[in-house]
This record gives sequence, structure tokens and C-alpha cells, in this order.
Amino acid sequence: MAASGDKPLLNQLRGFLKDSIRKQVDFAQTDQNRGVLPPALEKPCAGDQKIIDLVGPEEWPGLPPFDLKTAIKNRRSRREFLSQPLSLEELSFLLWATQGMVRRGKGYALRTVPSAGARHALETYICALSVESLERGLYRYLPVEHALVMEFLDEELSLKLVPATFGQSFAGRASAVFVWAAIPYRMEWRYGDASHKVIALDAGHVCQNLYLACEAISSGTCAIAAYDQEEIDSLLRLDGEDEFVVYLAPVGKVR
Repeated sequence: MAASGDKPLLNQLRGFLKDSIRKQVDFAQTDQNRGVLPPALEKPCAGDQKIIDLVGPEEWPGLPPFDLKTAIKNRRSRREFLSQPLSLEELSFLLWATQGMVRRGKGYALRTVPSAGARHALETYICALSVESLERGLYRYLPVEHALVMEFLDEELSLKLVPATFGQSFAGRASAVFVWAAIPYRMEWRYGDASHKVIALDAGHVCQNLYLACEAISSGTCAIAAYDQEEIDSLLRLDGEDEFVVYLAPVGKVR
């Protein structure tokens, strides 16, 4: 095996996993320390966009009792889904479990998952393919309101997801596909050049909550980190610069 010093690109990529950059950043020059107001907690909605209220935690009588030990023990990546749709109540639970708001402060929010500096640089998009009460299309989660905003309808969305995930056909057979897009500036506002590793770590926190929450409602998921970046950004109508996809997870009912 060649020494890592013979592979400068490999060394550079390995450096992403380290925290050495924190010693190089002048944090006094970040926008936060320069007095710039923090970015919004969530993307704004256009005035004509349709808002769909979700079912809140106090209104989940249909969900079974949740045993965390069993959920952790049974956690698997699952790619075979039943044709049964997700209910809006179940989707509401999964969204709350992955990005739900717990407490809001001035310019920050605490959610059901940890995030570096409580910056929460991720937006959650839902490709609704078979969800009761939702037309097939793309929606975005609004954690402040615990609601969905309809981005657009698309009857061919399930077919388009397969090439966007390099032919992983189970993405098109899911009831819903969770797609997390990063808005890096939310983290860069505080941490500057030291922001990007922790955004990736945050995505891991979010997806693990999804795995465990799925186990609680007889559903399954399988995280996808291999996707066509330009294809999926275009499919979600993201600019690919200030916002871009970093992770996906198809969800469906399982036996």
C-alpha cells in the first residue's frame, strides 16, 4: 500500500475528516462576530405556495408504543417496501423526529437532533410518492410551523428519482423519499471555513433518528449517499451553490 504522502489528493480528502482547520480559522472574522444578523431558521415561502398542516406530537393516537431498545436492536437498512402508503400522521412523526422544533430562541432553535452551534444548516424535502392526503410531488418541511409547503407536483417523480440516484430503483418504490439539502451559510455564519465537516456530521444525526423512528411505525429506510449531484439538485430546483443535496433516504412500510 502506497504511503499517504504519495497521494496528495487523498491527503487533502482525509483532511476533511480532521479538525485541524479549526486552528487556522480566524473566528473573529466570521459574520457572527462581525455583528451580521443570523440567517433565517428556514427558507421563506412564496405567498402563493400551498401550506399543509401536519399532525402534532400531541395528536398521534394512532402510533404504536415506542420502545427505543427494540428500535435500536431492529435497525436495518431496508430496500424492500410494501405498496401500502404512509399516513400523514406517520409522515408528521418522521419529520418531527428528524427536524422537529423543541425550543426557539433569538436567531437559533433547538430541535430533536443535535447540530453544531444549533445552526441546523439542513432543509428537509419530501418526495411524496404514496402518502395519504398528499398529491404526488415535492414538499419542504417547515420546522417552525410543523407544516409542509408544496414546492411542485410531478406524477413522474418516482421515475426521475431512479437515474438521480444512479439507478437505485428502491428510491422510486418508496412511499416518501427524505432529501436533505444543505444551506452552508447557516453554519458558515458562525464557523467560517470550519463549517463543512460539521454539516456532514449533522446529516448523520438526522438520518439515524429517521432509522429509529421508522422502526417505531413498521417502516424502513436505507440512506443513500451515492447520487448524481447535478441531476438531483436540478430535480429539486436547487441552485447547487448556496443550497444543494447532501443525503437521501427512501422510506416505506415493511413486513
